[in-house]
Amino acid sequence: MESTPLSEKIELFGDQVRELLHPTVTEDARLVQKGLMLYRQGLVKQLQVWNEKITATVQDVTPCYVTLEFEYLSLSKCSCPGEGFCRHQMAVFFSAYSRVGSVADWVTEWREPMKEKTAFSNWGMKTAKDLIKANGVSKPDYGRWVHSFEVSFDTLLATKKYTSAYVIPELFGIYERRIHASAPVEQEWRLLYELVGIVVSFQKLARLSDQLGHDEDTVKRAYLHLFHNLMDDAEDLSIKIGVQSLPFDFDEFVDKLRADTFEILNCTQGLQYERFFLYRLLWIHFFKKKAWREEELVKIQARLKELQDWESPAALLLAGIHLNFLLGNDEAALKLVGPFSDEEITPYLVFWIDYLSGLKAWKRVGPVIELFLQKVKEYLEQLGGYHSCATFVRNALRSVAPYCAESERVDLYERALLVMLPYSFGDYEFVLFERKQYDRWGELQAFVGLDYYELPKDRLKQIEKERPEVLLGMLHQTAQKEIDQKNRASYRMAVRHLKKLRTLYKKLKRVDDWEYYLDTLLERTKRLRAFHEECKRSKLIEG
Repeated sequence: MESTPLSEKIELFGDQVRELLHPTVTEDARLVQKGLMLYRQGLVKQLQVWNEKITATVQDVTPCYVTLEFEYLSLSKCSCPGEGFCRHQMAVFFSAYSRVGSVADWVTEWREPMKEKTAFSNWGMKTAKDLIKANGVSKPDYGRWVHSFEVSFDTLLATKKYTSAYVIPELFGIYERRIHASAPVEQEWRLLYELVGIVVSFQKLARLSDQLGHDEDTVKRAYLHLFHNLMDDAEDLSIKIGVQSLPFDFDEFVDKLRADTFEILNCTQGLQYERFFLYRLLWIHFFKKKAWREEELVKIQARLKELQDWESPAALLLAGIHLNFLLGNDEAALKLVGPFSDEEITPYLVFWIDYLSGLKAWKRVGPVIELFLQKVKEYLEQLGGYHSCATFVRNALRSVAPYCAESERVDLYERALLVMLPYSFGDYEFVLFERKQYDRWGELQAFVGLDYYELPKDRLKQIEKERPEVLLGMLHQTAQKEIDQKNRASYRMAVRHLKKLRTLYKKLKRVDDWEYYLDTLLERTKRLRAFHEECKRSKLIEG
């Protein structure tokens, strides 16, 4: 066994730990401290470094047995009752790491983002009064606004060659406090200033992410919420400004803001959903003039023609679809959907369903919903993760429902429920039960694989009273599942279901069917002595 490959594996495992735990998270900092204490107290025993894993015992209050998997940290185990990566695993890692490097250096390097956070927090102590004095209070000027945003951003976030992803929220908070402190006093100018600040800040943050080489997963874990906060704030501001009649002085500012908003479409390759969301809401709530929208569409079409082979047209095409919908050119909008795959376009279709429903343009909504239902199944298969799919389906059903109610298209709503199964199960189950379509309700339970005893008791009680035959299939299926388990406990459960079946057959005056079924079942299971014993013991059959 060579030492070099193992030392590299330990160091790479250390990188995984560094990625998992963040010094700015209190629980993680505490975990590292406790692991360090156990290691320094010499409580890690019987440490062995294998080719694939590290094993050891930690003499805590009770001995804990730890296995660290080199390749997949998440598969590492500890015999303690704690969940996830625990202090005992941390102690074993430190003990192993001490063979290839300095534990103190590893901890110091791991804590570096916390030091940066503390240092940069001190930068934010400058008072609003000082900041206003530094920027000067003068007539609103778009170019000066943007310059002050860029200088402030670069000073705080872009001056270092290395900036930890987990420090960015702290630095960005300081940056936002700075620009808010310099905002104009007049309400209408202040709102516009803040909206311009959001558009510029969004672009700067997106470009910084590219420069630092942060991948999608890192952005998501560390600071994606900053983009979402900007999107929420932009929506509030654009609605507030949009309901006012804009002063003539605003025209130049609006023209320049439109140009900067266009740049959001291609300021980075990532964050497509966030970029389009911000672009979309500004063109709905703020840039409302028909002439502006027509000019923007011409600009998009020209830019699409200029694209190089290696450039993605997706963001521009989405913007073109959006502008066409805003201008009432639905046919042109739907034609631009063509180049997109189902998984790419589906979430955006929900935007336009909501937009057209908000206008109560019911005739226009129908074709978009039809297109959505053609594409959503493929999208859900690609999305993966039950929680993500269920959340998307819940929101999509909420978007589709107003049109179906207004147009009395119960059939379309039911088609939406069917095509989005199993994630629409709860809504579909409710609809079928409320309509007393008990046969289809039973088929739905079987489709998602629910057993009889997993179903709501109040539902079963009502169906047994009104349509008992619906429950026969479910009881047959559930009883057979229990018999197939081939153990004494499952046989007892199966007998309970069989007795319930007998009661229902008698209630339906189908005793002959019951006797035929039972005889066939007993013949088929004649080798399962324990099952037959349970049938006799419960008096399902004679002894």
